[in-house]
Formats: sequence, structure tokens, C-alpha cells
Amino acid sequence: MRTALTELTGCRHPIVQTGMGYVAGARLAAATSAAGGLGVIAAATLSVAEMTVAIRNVKERTDAPFGVNLRSDADDAAERVETLIREGVRVASFALAPRRELIARLRDAGVVTIPSVGARRHAEKVAAWGADAVIVQGGEGGGHTGPVATTLLLPQVVDAVDIPVIAAGGFFDGRGLVAALAYGACGVAMGTRFLLTSDSPVPDAVKRVYLDARDTARDTVVTTKVDGVPHRVLRTPFVESLERSRLLRAVVNGARFRRLSGLSWGELIREGRRMRHGRELTWAQVLQAANTPVLLRAAMVEGRADLGVMASGQVVGVIDDLPSCRELIERIMAEAENALLALETVRRR
Repeated sequence: MRTALTELTGCRHPIVQTGMGYVAGARLAAATSAAGGLGVIAAATLSVAEMTVAIRNVKERTDAPFGVNLRSDADDAAERVETLIREGVRVASFALAPRRELIARLRDAGVVTIPSVGARRHAEKVAAWGADAVIVQGGEGGGHTGPVATTLLLPQVVDAVDIPVIAAGGFFDGRGLVAALAYGACGVAMGTRFLLTSDSPVPDAVKRVYLDARDTARDTVVTTKVDGVPHRVLRTPFVESLERSRLLRAVVNGARFRRLSGLSWGELIREGRRMRHGRELTWAQVLQAANTPVLLRAAMVEGRADLGVMASGQVVGVIDDLPSCRELIERIMAEAENALLALETVRRR
């Protein structure tokens, strides 16, 4: 299946594995790309040196194109961009709108730039700045998310910009891929579905918590108590305790993160401010934003589902298996082919 996404990035199938902190490392990205999708390394939780090692690790495992997801508000964003260029990475993705100068530098070096957005105006902005494509995530998606459903946001963005649009939020199978194409997208991006694969490094006990979440309406919740902005996560007793948290819990968690990261209190607070995304937050939320990596790491690396935060899309309620990335992508493409054939039958009647 050839679309603007496959033409732009060189991947065989129009399926993107999103950059998920502590989840989307070299192992998952390489498995996705080797299977024909576009694997993406999540670099926000890596140092520049660790990011470089991960990039080289993927290149050792596959010669297929892959991407790296960056934080545009990081102090070392420009250094990271130069590293991507030097290492020959095909795609740079951004969880936030990248600065205009970062897009220009990447484009000059031939690196495809694909920011993620949650609103039409943000898509229009990055398109005007020269982004090559955009990932549009609707409210069903996991992690940081907005209030507008994919079925409404996606056509708005497709109609508003003249660059390829990749749909995210609520996708897990071939029917969804065909639906996204019908809306005018050039492919789909999936996070939760790739997290729940055998190639994902997430501990088995945590994967089981995801698989046990069968209610698409109740088993995830959008909370601002993780880092001050809307964040869709699995509903757990720990998350419910965060919902009731005040400054004291944030300070305790902040102290834990400070010990782990080696940051001073001043650096911790500056990091929290950087993660505010221009929102008005309380001091508790500023500290919580800074120590968000601890909450993610507790679950995704340490296997402590009882003490960590697990980002999740609503799609978790319809996922019940752990295929390999290759099995998943082959299944999605077969389902998409069948859906297209069914539509052709309808058209001919």
C-alpha cells in the first residue's frame, strides 16, 4: 500500500509506532521498522549519548528507515538535531511543535520532520513553518491528549493543511487504517497497540494490567495531576490517589526524582516550568511535571504498576493479545486489504 507517508519516509506500510518514553527504545523501533512500519525512538528520556547509542543499535538491527522523537523545548534540542543529522536518521518527530529554526535545519539536511499536534491551529502553524507532515492525535489517544475526538479533528486538519496528515488516537487494526485513509490521512500512528506487543520492553506484569483493562469508557482517565496538562492514563488506585494529591505528595515525588536524576532543586523547578507548555500551574503541578519521568519509569521499567503511571489510549479496551510487531503489521495490512475489497463490493452493487 503506497501512500504519501510511505513515499515520504521510505517505509513499506503506512503505520507509525509512536515515541513512548521508556517504551519506544531501539528494540521496539527496530522491530517495527524491520516489519515495514516506521519505528520511532523516544529520546526525551535519554541523554544525547544514550540517544546516539539507541540510534546505532537500530541501524545494526535493520537498514529500514526509522525516526527519533525529540522534545523541542529541551535545552539541548539543537545538539540532538545535529546528532540525528550526523547519524543519518530519516525522520525527526516532535511531541510538541518544534521551533521554526529546528525545522529549517532538519529540512536543509534532508531529514523528514513530523510534529504531533492536537488542534487544527497547531497543524496550520507547523505546516507554515515547513514541516513535511503532521501526526494528528484525537482525544482517544494515550498520554498528552486533547478534548476533540479523532473523527472530528482529523478531517478538520486534512482540510486545513496541504501536507500529509497521519491519524492517531483510537487505531489498532486494518479497519481503522482504511477509515483514516477515507478521511484523507496517509496512514496511522499507534502507541498503545505497539506497547502491547511481544517486542515491547514493558514488563509482563504491567502488560497484564493493560490487557485486563476491558472497559473503553472507564479503564482510562484523563487527569491533569501527572504533569499539569491533560494526560490519558490507565485508571489505577495510584492515579486516583494522584487525583487527591496536594503539594506534599508532589514534593516527596520531586525529591525522589531529584535523587535519581542528580538535578538540584533549582534545576528541578526549571524542568517543571519547561514542561508546563505555557499553562498556569500550581507549584505542586510544576514539581509533578518535573518528576513525571519517575512515575513513568516506575511502571514501564521497574514493573511497579502500583506506584507508576501508565499512559494509555482508550483502544486498550479492545486489545487482548501480544503479537510481535511483524505479526501485528502483517495482520493490520491483511485486514485493510479485506476492508478495501469489501468496500469495492459495495461500490459495484
